[in-house]
Amino acid sequence: MMLVKSSWQEDKTFKMIPISESCPYVEGIYDPESKVLVIISKIVKTSLHMLPKLDDYGQPMIGSKGTKQVRNKIEVFQEFYIEEKDAIEEIVNIFAINSDKFDYKSFMK
Repeated sequence: MMLVKSSWQEDKTFKMIPISESCPYVEGIYDPESKVLVIISKIVKTSLHMLPKLDDYGQPMIGSKGTKQVRNKIEVFQEFYIEEKDAIEEIVNIFAINSDKFDYKSFMK
């Protein structure tokens, strides 16, 4: 993976992006507000979500209590939330090829 500058909501941060097909992760992004590194893996899991129920024209159906919803199974990527500073640094140093040249620690203050 490679470290790049990015933004999350209104804050500047860093992202980890894959540079080869063999990378086990889709992306990683550091949230400077909560100080958490979120890693999104290629592992797919099934998750249940409530979604708007649509009519034959693809428009949300409205009922007496608001938008009608239906429970659907959705394939999503597994996410990992790393909270400890030492663990974040270790993961970045293991997976990012430019961790020695990119000042990612400046976003972790």
